[in-house]
Amino acid sequence: MFKKLLTFISILFTFQFMVFAQTGNVKPLVIGEIRAIKSKILKEERTLNIYLPQNFDKTKPYPIIYLLDGCMNEDFIHVTGLVQFFNQMYAMPETIVVGIANIDRKRDFTFHTDLKDLQKDYPTTGHSDKFIGFLEKELKPYIESQFKTTDTYLFGQSLGGLLATEILLKKPEMFNNYFIISPSLWWDDESLLKQAPLLLSKIRDTKKFVYVSVGKGEHKVMVKDAEDFYNILLKSNKKNWTVDYKMMETDNHATILHRSLYEGLVKLFPYQEPK
Repeated sequence: MFKKLLTFISILFTFQFMVFAQTGNVKPLVIGEIRAIKSKILKEERTLNIYLPQNFDKTKPYPIIYLLDGCMNEDFIHVTGLVQFFNQMYAMPETIVVGIANIDRKRDFTFHTDLKDLQKDYPTTGHSDKFIGFLEKELKPYIESQFKTTDTYLFGQSLGGLLATEILLKKPEMFNNYFIISPSLWWDDESLLKQAPLLLSKIRDTKKFVYVSVGKGEHKVMVKDAEDFYNILLKSNKKNWTVDYKMMETDNHATILHRSLYEGLVKLFPYQEPK
């Protein structure tokens, strides 16, 4: 009996040692940083999920993608994977991604409306002006104080696409490149879409890339508005703007973002043979 007990203890000790040896080799898988920024404009603290290139060098300048809907359980992980793939297989330079985590996207991504049904369905709505102020006066200066930067990108889908469109039309100098996916231009009875020609006429013709996309399986109003916005951009005759449009034939509102971003990035960064 005593020998059996010793044998059992010996086996248990050996097993525990093996488990410890294995777990001793476990390390965190780190792709970037999580930071918090206190916003005086929004009167709250905002979380930033920041992807850093594998060979990140703080002395080097990098393009920056500002990603709306940038929570860990929203679009941050799959978008950073897409960026890493384009760094590896396409002509895209190593790029930092700043995912802006949401608190209330209906509040932050929509401008004021007097339509009662929208006020009822979106009770916190109408504060995109403050969120744009946060991006312009707090977030971008903060990121530029922490990293050396070159080109800037704004990625937005749905209500995020509405916000990206509003920034393009009202504060176009904030970003160099706009990826506007399935924009909710139906908001406020399409008032932003209706204002677009006049707003565009007041914008300086400086170099810019604007990519608009929508899924064929989306609501017919969403499809029509995206196509109309693209045509308005073309008619603005901005000679230094590269404007592109993509109808995603097999996508709906839920599936479009990843594949559409891929198509848009291909326009900027064509495939290159591995060195």
